[in-house]
Amino acid sequence: MKRSSIETSVGIFVLIGIICVGYLTIRIGKIEWLGKDSYTIYARFESISGLKPGAQVEIAGIQVGTVNSISLDQERQIALVEMKIKKDVVLGDDVIASVKTAGMIGDKYIKISPGGSDIVLEPGEMITTTEPSVDLEELISKYIFGDV
Repeated sequence: MKRSSIETSVGIFVLIGIICVGYLTIRIGKIEWLGKDSYTIYARFESISGLKPGAQVEIAGIQVGTVNSISLDQERQIALVEMKIKKDVVLGDDVIASVKTAGMIGDKYIKISPGGSDIVLEPGEMITTTEPSVDLEELISKYIFGDV
């Protein structure tokens, strides 16, 4: 009788451990199960060189979302970026999205500069004003060859 109670206790302990590992996997992986805590916004860029899915979206240096996917707009031949923005962040329709670099050779991220409009971007809408990333290699070659 004593042996079966020990085995039951160990089984319950292992089950609790598996549940905890599953919970941590979902939280760390940022999987949304019980309702969405973000909405999707799109932006078109002339150049996004170095930007990758999963990159941060920031306003005033604070992360407010992530880049969900990057694709090519076949019609215009420019990059289409899908961003997931936290639900509590309200963006006006005159915001400016810029591709920036963290440090000199750091990762690329999207910086959103707020505007003054009272009209709010709804989920699925497009940010109309964007600034492409600065190509450091192109700038250096212009400087070296005197095109600046």
